Amino acid sequence: MIAFENVGLRYGHGPEILKDLSFSIDPGSFHFLTGPSGSGKTSLLRLLLLSLKPTRGRVTMFGEDVIKLDRDRLLQMRRHIGIVFQEFRLLDHLTTFENVALPLRVRGQSETSYRANVEELLDWVGLGDRMDAYPSLLSGGEKQRAAIARAVIAKPDILLADEPTGNVDPELSERLLHLFEELNRMGTTIILATHELALLDKFGYPRMLLNEGELVIHE
Repeated sequence: MIAFENVGLRYGHGPEILKDLSFSIDPGSFHFLTGPSGSGKTSLLRLLLLSLKPTRGRVTMFGEDVIKLDRDRLLQMRRHIGIVFQEFRLLDHLTTFENVALPLRVRGQSETSYRANVEELLDWVGLGDRMDAYPSLLSGGEKQRAAIARAVIAKPDILLADEPTGNVDPELSERLLHLFEELNRMGTTIILATHELALLDKFGYPRMLLNEGELVIHE
């Protein structure tokens, strides 16, 4: 379970970006995260990714109080979290295949053990013919699909996605949502930030609405 208790976040001496967040998310659930630009969605995702600690309050993930953990333990826990960034963050010196396989390589797995899985996933997201291409040769939509494939290849316990369908057409948006759904059915907790009302209405998962740093969950 993920649990936030009276969590606040500010950067430096500025105003609070997030205010008194108290909520819990059950393992294996699927939530949309929505709200206007500047409402704090990316900051909340950074807390969930364990790349930030709250200014105040308590965050519990994987049964541990995040604030009390040292850097090494936080890095261990982050291996169980997948993330799709808005800006892709593909490594320019790696091919599409190598970028997607990177989380498995970091875990010490051999290429022979994961090649078939990576190729199958790339086929599924429509990049089967782009496996050997470097990021500089990919379109924005292709980079987005590669970033999503990289995030899900290791079957994380939690998947965070920041506007993952922002650079693809509506048909592919739905296809990618079905990929997230399939991962969710396998037990992964999904938190997907989006502005796309059509996806919110079509898929109907609970919505976490952020507005001016305050959160309301609509089941």
